[in-house]
Amino acid sequence: MTDKQMLCDCDVIHEDVVNSVRERFAPREEFNRMATLYKMFADPTRVKILYALELNELCVCDLASLLNMTKSAISHQLKSLRLSNLVRFRKEGQIVYYSLADSHVKDILDKGFEHIRE
Repeated sequence: MTDKQMLCDCDVIHEDVVNSVRERFAPREEFNRMATLYKMFADPTRVKILYALELNELCVCDLASLLNMTKSAISHQLKSLRLSNLVRFRKEGQIVYYSLADSHVKDILDKGFEHIRE
């Protein structure tokens, strides 16, 4: 098949299908939010933090030690993850413990690892 044969020479071939999909299409803002969500998974450090938090609730110091990073660098990444609703925190005295925000985050991680390990 040549490039010319692959080009559509009309506006729409299956108008009924296009209209059906259009009716069920998500709003633009949801696509923007989805893209932002997946941007959080585009950084290996953030993925490592999420993976660690899937295994156990941890404080900044523990995460810094685990990932061999500064507490400042971990805090910066945790702020991004928190603002994206991927992690939550709780205070116990002076110590702040982080965990995954909910089971959806665990599901995203699990599905991602399942996919790459196929």
